[in-house]
Amino acid sequence: MPHDALADVSTAAMQERGGSRGTPRAVSALTVVSHPVPRRVGERLLLDAVVAGRTLALSRNAPDFAKPGSSLGLPLADPFVSRKPLELSALAAGGVRLAVPEDGTHVVATGVPLQGARDFEPAELMDGVALELSGRVVLLLHTVELDGEGPADTPGMVGESAGLRRLRKHIERVADLDVSVLIRGETGTGKELVAQAIHRLSPRSAGRFVSVNLGAIPKDLAAAELFGSKKGAYSGATQDREGFFRAAHGGTLFLDEVGEAPPEVQVMLLRVLETGELYPVGASQPVKVDVRLIAATDAHLEEQIRDGRFKAPLLHRLAGYDLRVPALRERREDVGRLFFHFAREELAALGEAARLDSEDPHAEPWLPAPLASRLVRAAWPGNIRQLRNLTRQLVIGSRGQTRLQLDSQLEEALGTAAGAATAPMPQGAHVGIGAAVAPAWAAGAATALMPQGTQALAGAPVAPARGAGAPEAVPRRKPSQVTEAELLAALRASAWDLKATADALGIPRPSVYDLIERSPNLRTAGDLGADEITRCFEACGGDLDAMVRTLEVSKRALGRRMKELGLTAKAP
Repeated sequence: MPHDALADVSTAAMQERGGSRGTPRAVSALTVVSHPVPRRVGERLLLDAVVAGRTLALSRNAPDFAKPGSSLGLPLADPFVSRKPLELSALAAGGVRLAVPEDGTHVVATGVPLQGARDFEPAELMDGVALELSGRVVLLLHTVELDGEGPADTPGMVGESAGLRRLRKHIERVADLDVSVLIRGETGTGKELVAQAIHRLSPRSAGRFVSVNLGAIPKDLAAAELFGSKKGAYSGATQDREGFFRAAHGGTLFLDEVGEAPPEVQVMLLRVLETGELYPVGASQPVKVDVRLIAATDAHLEEQIRDGRFKAPLLHRLAGYDLRVPALRERREDVGRLFFHFAREELAALGEAARLDSEDPHAEPWLPAPLASRLVRAAWPGNIRQLRNLTRQLVIGSRGQTRLQLDSQLEEALGTAAGAATAPMPQGAHVGIGAAVAPAWAAGAATALMPQGTQALAGAPVAPARGAGAPEAVPRRKPSQVTEAELLAALRASAWDLKATADALGIPRPSVYDLIERSPNLRTAGDLGADEITRCFEACGGDLDAMVRTLEVSKRALGRRMKELGLTAKAP
């Protein structure tokens, strides 16, 4: 099957606006990330007993792990995992305690050997904790949302994360409607695969699916490429050009990086969406087209609207239905399945697919446990695309070996993806390499933890914000000269006021947005989930300033997100 057609794009749709069937139930779980028998990857054990206040005993022989939705399961059954059980019990605050008996299974928790008992707080469970058992089996201890049965598998997507189930429901609801769809998400998250799934399930599936990356088209040619042109309309137009819109007539046109559309193209897009007619460049008569438009962006279009770079009416037309694709770091339970999916494709190309068909529990794991733990803990700034590329490098670089091996180049690449600290952490500290920012309100800290991978920036010089004691003017400079440490320090000193940050750094305000978008260690209000915002709202008593300090995002943007969620900030 085609590589992209089966990519495990475990994505999350935006929160429902009304009509909810109830709040999803959150429960702790263990998901198999790696196992000597590869088909076991993705199996899960819900810790309902722990939630109910009972102690759960985990050993080689019990309890059973099963594929989500299946009633049939098997114990871990690895002969090197002890019969003497590990014990998991509930903490009063909603966390989980893991107790390791003497002479039992050797456990490494997020890269740190575990002896005795260790408490994992709710914030750690939301991020996910990688557990290596006997150096062979890797489990992810995490929180899952149970929101009932979702629709059947959507073509092009496999996985059982809550986000993917929600997205399947949204795709099922919108696919047969002739409305435009806007897909948002970071680069590399698989937005085009979402568009393809909508097209395949729509009445237009027999028509063409035309994919266009606006960021790759020269701006002076974008209008002609999209809407066509007449011979002689511009220098070099030696013949009539059909254009992508007419090429997709009767089908679906997917516009990736729609935020890169030049102003004149935005006007023409708006006309097509409103009237179904377009004017080829150089033509005097309109042409009728029947096209469903699906657009995607990793930019913050609302910010671009305020800066005059994007037209608000066009955004409203594009977002007939709005979906969000989460970053890979937000859905760690799928990393193991993604890795083995990509690995199987690469092995098949090498004629070695049978390597992953082993049923021998005594066999040496093809994916070493420490490497599997690092994969599931990584931040993955390049998301699925980065994981896929690293998987390919690992498979090809380990040809002829009995197990995967890292060379120095891959070690550096994985280190870049991870940005992890491997030193032991204090009891209750944030564990893992998960969200770009660890929510301090969930961990009980007084102030927000730094974005992952930026701990070393704590002593970086702080750019002064405008005000008392600050210089009247800051020398102007190029945005490329601003380091991530300077950007983070200026944002904090300016209380995440983007204009004040730009003034302090001596760069244009739009450049601050661009620098934040390019930084893998920073996020914006648009990246926050509704649950995280709601919990922070409750923890901060509705104090917007306190929420800004905790979540480390723009106050204006956070205020808009709260308004969308029906949350009213406390009056100052």
